[in-house]
Amino acid sequence: MSSSQFGLTAVGMTCSLGSDLSQIAARLFSGWQQGIKPSCQFTPDKEIAVAAVNDVLPAIELTDKQYHCRNSQLLQAAILQIADQVAELCQRYGADRIGVVVGSSTAGVWEVEKAVACYQQTNKLPDVFHYTQQEMGSVAAFVAQSLSLSGIAYTVSTACSSSANVFASAQQLIKSNLCDAVIVGGADSLCQLTVNGFMSLESVAKGVCNPFSLNRSGITLGEGAALMVMEREPAEINFLGAGAASDAHHISAPHPEGDGAKLAIKRALQNAEIDATDVDYVNLHGTGTQQNDAMESLAMQAIFSQGVPASSTKGMTGHTLGAAGAIEAAICWLTLSKSYNPKRLLPPHLWDHCLDPQLPSLALVKANTSLNSLNVTMSNSFAFGGNNVSLLFGVS
Repeated sequence: MSSSQFGLTAVGMTCSLGSDLSQIAARLFSGWQQGIKPSCQFTPDKEIAVAAVNDVLPAIELTDKQYHCRNSQLLQAAILQIADQVAELCQRYGADRIGVVVGSSTAGVWEVEKAVACYQQTNKLPDVFHYTQQEMGSVAAFVAQSLSLSGIAYTVSTACSSSANVFASAQQLIKSNLCDAVIVGGADSLCQLTVNGFMSLESVAKGVCNPFSLNRSGITLGEGAALMVMEREPAEINFLGAGAASDAHHISAPHPEGDGAKLAIKRALQNAEIDATDVDYVNLHGTGTQQNDAMESLAMQAIFSQGVPASSTKGMTGHTLGAAGAIEAAICWLTLSKSYNPKRLLPPHLWDHCLDPQLPSLALVKANTSLNSLNVTMSNSFAFGGNNVSLLFGVS
């Protein structure tokens, strides 16, 4: 295993599973799906299942209008969970030595949609609206200002791999001695643009998503945020490595043979200096669409020919798009945590158990599955444009 392990020392998270790590862990390992509910908020003419954050979100403390949006509120919920640890890092390293790299694909688009609707009705924009709410760079700026950080801060937007890519960026910032610690993560909020966009692609499930099933019919959209603190020194749970590849096969469809996905996984293993046989669990991208599940099955079979326990957790969190990489990285962290997962349980794969004979068989995790040895986890994130990322996490 590589000597370049970076400690992941704090996690903040909110999604349809909850906004408290203990609650999220309990629901995650028990296969809780009650956070996914039918809604017509974004599709007035049709009710669909969405994985919204149902908890009351904290108010935004910053006064600048550009930060007042639901995306920022989701991030604020995560920020509050790591703020004390970040304050200690500021004392240790200095606020200018702590970076922020976060991912998003929506920023404040939901607020723009509401502002346009208000303008159509009243010929005026709401007082709370500012056009910069939809500017991607504001996502990282909000995190940095909220935590009183003055180091490098930027947002990554590569669709559904956005907040997976940030881990590789943070790794390089620390290796290059530009930062001593980096706040990594991402956030995305549900809005009409994304929901109706995916519906126009006929990619939204009829009910809750059903990954890798013969009967899969598309994704269940969700929202949420997750932030993690990555430090130079190893900790109980560490970031081991990342691999990225862009197959550029199609603007929205993945390479049918999973070539880019295979390359991302191989590069992650090389970056971490481990073998495929060292991986104990894989959090699959597993969207529930025909093409993604088919190509990911092929990629998994090619790399993990010996088989490895795997599951898609999108049946509990929904597909949170730009936040998915960070949320599923946090799920890998919870899976490795002795405090939050003392029984070494694996997140179950929720589906109808109807095998697709056209797909290679995967070792999909059944309910209440635990491992005697649980040391390394992987998370896959595969995005539009063939932007593929795999991440590896491990215990010291």
